[in-house]
Amino acid sequence: MIHVHHSQRGEPIFHLKSGDSSYVLSVFHGYLLHLYCGAQVSDDDLEYLLVQIPHDSVVPRPSHTYEENKWFSCDAATFEYPANGCGDFRPSAIAVKMMEAHGNSSAFAGTTATDLRYVSYEIVNGKPQVDKQPAVYASDEEAQTLIITCEDPATKLTVKLYYTAFRDFSAICRRTVIENSCKEQLPLDILRAYSASVDFTSIEPQPQLLHLWGTWARERHVERTPLAHGTVSVSSKRGASSHYHNPFAALVTEETTETHGMAVGLSLIYSGNFEISADTDPYGTVRLMAGINPSDFTWRLEPGESFVTPEAVLVFSDEGLGKMSRTFHKLYRSHLCRGEWRDKTRPVLVNNWEATYFDFDDEKILSIAKEAADCGIEMFVLDDGWFGQRNSDKSSLGDWFVNEDKIRCGMKKLVEQINALGLKFGLWFEPEMVSPVSELYKAHPDWCLHIEGREKSIARDQYVLDMTRQDVRDYLFERMSAILSSANIEYVKWDFNRNLTEVGSGWLPAERRQETFHRFVLGTYELLDRLTTAFPQILLEGCSSGGGRYDPAMLYYSPQYWTSDDTDAMERVDIQLGTSMVYPASSMSCHVSACPNHQTGRMTSFRTRGHVAMGGAFGYELDLTALSDEEKELIRQQVDEYHRYYNVINRGDLYRLIMPNDTYNGKQGKCAAWMYVSEDKSEALLTFVVMRTSVKPVYFLKLQGLDPMAQYRDEESGRIYHGDTLMKAGLNLTRRYTDGDSMVVHLKKV
Repeated sequence: MIHVHHSQRGEPIFHLKSGDSSYVLSVFHGYLLHLYCGAQVSDDDLEYLLVQIPHDSVVPRPSHTYEENKWFSCDAATFEYPANGCGDFRPSAIAVKMMEAHGNSSAFAGTTATDLRYVSYEIVNGKPQVDKQPAVYASDEEAQTLIITCEDPATKLTVKLYYTAFRDFSAICRRTVIENSCKEQLPLDILRAYSASVDFTSIEPQPQLLHLWGTWARERHVERTPLAHGTVSVSSKRGASSHYHNPFAALVTEETTETHGMAVGLSLIYSGNFEISADTDPYGTVRLMAGINPSDFTWRLEPGESFVTPEAVLVFSDEGLGKMSRTFHKLYRSHLCRGEWRDKTRPVLVNNWEATYFDFDDEKILSIAKEAADCGIEMFVLDDGWFGQRNSDKSSLGDWFVNEDKIRCGMKKLVEQINALGLKFGLWFEPEMVSPVSELYKAHPDWCLHIEGREKSIARDQYVLDMTRQDVRDYLFERMSAILSSANIEYVKWDFNRNLTEVGSGWLPAERRQETFHRFVLGTYELLDRLTTAFPQILLEGCSSGGGRYDPAMLYYSPQYWTSDDTDAMERVDIQLGTSMVYPASSMSCHVSACPNHQTGRMTSFRTRGHVAMGGAFGYELDLTALSDEEKELIRQQVDEYHRYYNVINRGDLYRLIMPNDTYNGKQGKCAAWMYVSEDKSEALLTFVVMRTSVKPVYFLKLQGLDPMAQYRDEESGRIYHGDTLMKAGLNLTRRYTDGDSMVVHLKKV
């Protein structure tokens, strides 16, 4: 998978063949440069692709290359890991500030220039795991990893670049390790430490940055932004990856579609402040970078210490966005998600939040659970309000003790009664938060994030616990473990309902306080790792006011995530299809909720709500005791259908046929369509939703991903089609639709 060639100068050229893609880099006069990223090529020596800029008096040239190559300029070079301050004036991937050592002056103290030169390389089978951070994993047979060591000749600062290439995926995983090996034993401050940077020299026609934007209850909508000279970026400085921008972007062209054209996706496995940027220089080179947001970030490295960046995943497709997404789906589903629930069939659940909010007791919970069992639902999840004195969102976060005024029979007895109905039981937590009105805050007011002397912001009547502190994490582990050990609890919903403000930690010295954001994320990972190790049988579902921390790093611990607090089916079509740009269906928690919908007030048929919710991990978010007998019968049918479709949805390949904002067939109406195809192409499930109808619409839909030589039976009508006919001529879905109508077509190979 990794080939090493040598140039005429004797310097190495590295060719990483990953899936059906190639990634090529070389050493050129001591600099590590990028040559190519794209569809797999046969040649190794691609140095002829290097950018050489004619003489320009304002562009400095490196002294050590000037006599041999007067045209080489750092300001035009395609660096693999561009550094700050030595001739490359574009955005850098690394910037460090050398500090004084215990009062001893140095020529480097206070300076920020870094000049990285190639030193050596190593190739190992498999993929070395990242210590204390989530990352993709692979066996020795599935991947190879190239480790390149670079060094600043003046200071001896060391940077190790990790590149993992896969046998079966057109993906490259990258991370960076910065080591303070400075010869003068100086401490240094890392000001910027990106995970990956790639320079693309020829993107035609008009390059664009595709990204996922949103807000609360409207997450991950697809947007394409044309690149101009300068920088286009998406980022978060909220302490979480956020509702507003997802840590994913793709470099595409204006001609890229679902099925055609170039798409290079960049996904950051990180749950905190991030930035992904695309900078276009005067020569048309696009520098795509991803990493920790440098805003409000520094990291002190004492001599001998190292800093490891989060991992970035680069996926290449020359067959449009669909192929890019399917690569991400397979990689994340099988090589990022972990534990017994990675491949195990997930239960259909009902959550009581929209049924009761805080107004419940054990009798009400049992009444909903009895209806759930009668409808064939497999798990009951008790949401917010079961602990402390929690009767509203104004108190008790942090007091993880059962509220026996509500759960009068006690948690163990309640769970036993629900298990006796044939249901599994799950429980809601919000570990990283604390209410000002709580026993925990009364005992430890210093345990929340704060800056001494500065007023604390409040959101949802709660503060944020300082997850950088070991005593805070130990308390949370102790209390959560006590609850989870007290009864047969098989699922946890882990919520996170506000962003970080006044980010300071009392136990950190002043020179390290801008480490707090990153240390907070690492602390959360540490607690998640302890709990999932102690309770491996528990299905963990992530949540953050819906999808406010829906990122690859959280999938490492929780194989499914609450996709959005907006449960309206029409809104969910946009949200779920946008999410599918990078995340697999198995990771999307999707529920049927009540009508009128609690967020939008919209009325949508029970049938369509079910069809849309079957786009991921399926469940219900409503009061089952308030439903009619007809609706309960529909639930039984939907649960049966979901079991029938489970494998093709959660383990199949996704094809987005119509996006909601597409102009379909010249119609003024709005519709969406997607389909799942099993890996062996023996089964397919098509979902078609008319979000807004028009006068006399005609709908012909060409399918994708089928075996063209096979025959498929429509399981409802019994009609048999050839695969090539379905993909070339399509299905005629024309009928009389009203707003919010939908249909599914289940196909099986004859």
